[in-house]
Amino acid sequence: MKDLAPATHRRRLFDIRLTIVRALTYLLAVMTMMVLYAALLFIATRAVLVTDTVLPQWAYLLTTLIVAFVFHPAVRFYNRLLADMLYTGSYSADEFYTSLHRVLTTTVKLHDLLAGAARVIGANLKADHISFFVYQSNGHPLSVGSKGHVRPTVYDMHMLDAYLQSTDATRILLTDDVPPRHDIHRLLVGYHVALTVPLVQGGSIIGYLLLGKKRQGTYTRQDVRVLEKAADELAIAVQNAASVEEVRKLNANLQQRIDAATVELRASNEQLRSLDIAKDEFVSMASHQLRTPLTSVKGYISMVLEGDGGRVTKVQKQLLSEAFASSERMVHLINDFLNVSRVQTGKFMIDRHEVDLAKVVRQEVELLKRTAETRGLTLKTKLPPKPVKLQLDEGKIRQVIMNFIDNAIYYSRPGTDIVVALEVTTKEVRLEVVDKGIGVPTAQQAGLFTKFFRADNARTQRPDGTGVGLYLAKMVIDGHDGKIIFSSKEGVGSTFGFRLPLKESAGQDADDADHQQRK
Repeated sequence: MKDLAPATHRRRLFDIRLTIVRALTYLLAVMTMMVLYAALLFIATRAVLVTDTVLPQWAYLLTTLIVAFVFHPAVRFYNRLLADMLYTGSYSADEFYTSLHRVLTTTVKLHDLLAGAARVIGANLKADHISFFVYQSNGHPLSVGSKGHVRPTVYDMHMLDAYLQSTDATRILLTDDVPPRHDIHRLLVGYHVALTVPLVQGGSIIGYLLLGKKRQGTYTRQDVRVLEKAADELAIAVQNAASVEEVRKLNANLQQRIDAATVELRASNEQLRSLDIAKDEFVSMASHQLRTPLTSVKGYISMVLEGDGGRVTKVQKQLLSEAFASSERMVHLINDFLNVSRVQTGKFMIDRHEVDLAKVVRQEVELLKRTAETRGLTLKTKLPPKPVKLQLDEGKIRQVIMNFIDNAIYYSRPGTDIVVALEVTTKEVRLEVVDKGIGVPTAQQAGLFTKFFRADNARTQRPDGTGVGLYLAKMVIDGHDGKIIFSSKEGVGSTFGFRLPLKESAGQDADDADHQQRK
């Protein structure tokens, strides 16, 4: 007790006005209860008694209960009345904690959280200013508080950090406790700070709550206890809000980078699209320019082969046949490039008319038989005896069939057979070109029908390939509402083909074809 009195006097934590208010509060409350008790008994006596009758025991009990229930509200009423009259700064600690907790749990924005906490603390402790100082990872501290709050510098707060660590001070630091000649005393007086609450999280100071002088009187023991208890919750809330703020800033920074990268990517895509358009225009122009002289070369070779230029020897005929086949392949290749260009520009059209598919297959096989024989291969066909008439784009279907057979010739092993089979069912027409060639690696089969794609073993076998034939074949068959047929095993062989749907009107022809095949 001898140590407590000087400390209480030195810290000015004893307020005579508060003691007077509490004494008067209870005195007035007791007097009010006595008056109320007497009044209730009087009313009960006048209401229920008759002459020479004693008041019942339950009336006394009921009156006592009523007075007991009214006592605490009366205490609170007189406490507030006298506190306002004498301006003692008295408040309910429970109501303070409830209000502060509500602010700290209803927002995660650090600025709003600190501003709300400053309002609650200022309303209860009645300091002339409330200031929050919070360190931030970007090196720029955040200062938030009531009107006229102070904005201390980081250097000054680091001095305060060092002082608290060196003195092992308690949570609450009263400016009057610091020696008057000490730099920290002059610092706090300069900022008009009377009470300092360090916000500690994880053993480190993350900021401060700074209170100016009380507008009347000094800070009491209740104020210190309330702030000590609230300091932990304040520190946790500030740390959580700061973490959320950091995440929000990080997300904003990432979003800015993503937006910048998106803009750059779109610009690159536009440039690539422009280059792609220029490439398509060049391919289209070059293909048109090449097709005319090649057609002339092909025509003149054909005339020489037919003897229009004189007698042709056997050796000359063989050489000219090879030249004719090469020019034929070149024409087909140019047509492929033209079709790729049309696909890219949206001008790829399917021009349907009635075509005998069996005749087309037979003609394409005949055209490529000599090429197959020069490579030691045999072309075999399985075709229905009757015409297979469909509504097709004859030129494009011929390109597809020629491409499948040509690939089979180039990728087959010498001495093997290539079978071209055309089958008609009640619902569809099915064409298959089966070879015993190098096949397609399983890992690369998924990209086979994409533009300019070629399997690794195909590049080795035929370096001059373009990778557009199968891409166009799929485009043509899709345009005819059909489906591509493909199966392959590396080193064993491949099957390429397509299925085309039959119209109902063609159903009878299909039945006749099936019947003929069974014969």
